[in-house]
Amino acid sequence: MGLHKVEAVRVGPAGWSYEDWKGIVYPPAMPARVHPLTYLCQFFDTVEINTTFYRPVNPRHSTSWVQRVSGNANFRFTAKLWQRFTHERDTWPSGDEIQQVREGLAPLCDSGKLGALLIQFPWSFKRTVENRPWLARVLEEFSQYPLALEIRHASWNRPEVFDGLRERRVAFCNIDQPLFSGSLKPTAEVTSRVGYVRLHGRNADDWFREDAGRDERYDYLYTPEELKAWIEKIERIRALADEVYVITNNHYRGQAVVNAFELRDALGQPAAVVPDSLVERYPQLRKLSTKSA
Repeated sequence: MGLHKVEAVRVGPAGWSYEDWKGIVYPPAMPARVHPLTYLCQFFDTVEINTTFYRPVNPRHSTSWVQRVSGNANFRFTAKLWQRFTHERDTWPSGDEIQQVREGLAPLCDSGKLGALLIQFPWSFKRTVENRPWLARVLEEFSQYPLALEIRHASWNRPEVFDGLRERRVAFCNIDQPLFSGSLKPTAEVTSRVGYVRLHGRNADDWFREDAGRDERYDYLYTPEELKAWIEKIERIRALADEVYVITNNHYRGQAVVNAFELRDALGQPAAVVPDSLVERYPQLRKLSTKSA
């Protein structure tokens, strides 16, 4: 059933601005005038925007991102909602703060390039009497966008939660993460026309370690055997969804890009041209590439 939907399964990494990608994902001789997004959209049909999580973006920036990917008509962004709505919940954001978010997203929406707005809550956000109304308010505030909800605690893994998301037409984000007590395990839920998958890696030693940096937490490379179970889930998801986003977030030293290429291949998507510099660092990609770039 899913074969006719191959073109609607978009696989790509989370983010593009990483110093440790230079010389690995991005060739050492890549001209400064070539923007990372322009480079990535040659290989992938989606990239998840991380910047929007840390602050509202200037509309000029999001306009420029749209222009950078104009060479790929099938390309769609996903964007993370500002953490003010998900992690900094002491008070409800002001009208000005909400407006800043909307203005930053407008160029993505107006161009038809926004595939989903991801609302990512932390593991500590559990299904409590206090948290449920907050979640409902966030979903209502941004209901005009194609929404995807990421919740990491297993207390949300209940039929009534999925039913509520279907009523609101909000996608459920299926995740792979290090598993601890109360962690949400891998799922294959579809609650809207959009299917969403995020792979964070399984670096359990550093995931909750207070002094671990971002790179340490996301330093993980999935093996083909580990990806196989996710391929099966993605196949089930794309049989039910109109379009699917598969985001690799294990970004350190380009590992997200390696696994994204492997996922594309396993999902039957056209053979890729893998950058020489990436093949040199990860020789296992040589068998996937039509030639090196």
